[in-house]
Amino acid sequence: MRKLLMTIGAAAITVGLALPLGAYAAVYSYANGSVSPNDGKVTILRAETAGETGASARCGWRGAPVAFLGDSITDARHFGCTSNYWNFLERDMGIVPLVYGKNGHKWNQLRGQAEKLKAEHPDGLAAIFVFAGTNDYNADVPLGEWWTVGEETVDRGGKGVMKVRRRTPVFDEKTFRGGINSVMSYLKDNWPGTPIYLMTPLHRGFATFGPKNVQPDESHANGKGLFIDDYVAVIKEAGNVWAANVIDVNAESGLFPILKSHAQFFHNEERDRLHPNTAGHELIARAILRRLGCPINFPNP
Repeated sequence: MRKLLMTIGAAAITVGLALPLGAYAAVYSYANGSVSPNDGKVTILRAETAGETGASARCGWRGAPVAFLGDSITDARHFGCTSNYWNFLERDMGIVPLVYGKNGHKWNQLRGQAEKLKAEHPDGLAAIFVFAGTNDYNADVPLGEWWTVGEETVDRGGKGVMKVRRRTPVFDEKTFRGGINSVMSYLKDNWPGTPIYLMTPLHRGFATFGPKNVQPDESHANGKGLFIDDYVAVIKEAGNVWAANVIDVNAESGLFPILKSHAQFFHNEERDRLHPNTAGHELIARAILRRLGCPINFPNP
């Protein structure tokens, strides 16, 4: 059973609710004799499991609602695994995961995920994680540019009117950078105080999902002559462009499916070294935990 410690004005009450693992408790308010959602009069301070100890008790995220946007590696339908990385974060951090990732989605499709998140959870998020980019590589999405640069006449530094170069963001969702700009602009506008964590795409091994969907490993360039490393580099750039945190799981997870020895961390040694299995997802979670300064459950898989 999870206990929800709530405040009503200056008073605090503890309410016992039978919530399944991963359930999200909506915030409700009591005002003028009626109950209404999310008007700020009642705030959930924390959600905790009775008697909970260990890593999540020391992490500082316990009970925090955390959103996850992305592709099949985030999808709650568990592609190639029985638990995703966010399941391990739920276990080890005590977070409440709000999962919107969809199989096959590219960055230009994450705006729809973000809009659904806004409709269902407009405020109160502790963090937003975004894990995408591998499908952009596979779909030959051009990288594009962050900005267009032109000239504008301004009064600068008390020196009178002068022409200066000015850059404006590109929102062309047919390009990788343009798609990122579109999504990040929406996230920053709608959750201005919420930290955003961008996660780099993983290394890619060979995968085949039928005669019309064969994906070579990452030693091959895509149809634009680009390697997965080029898309990883753009995600890293996005951290500075949009003042967001970057977790480089491409490097820090340790997953390297090019090598046969790493097939143990992926769905199928012969047919799918693209989707991590449960053991692979745990390695992703550990990379995130290290970056967040949270304890890690050992031993290693």
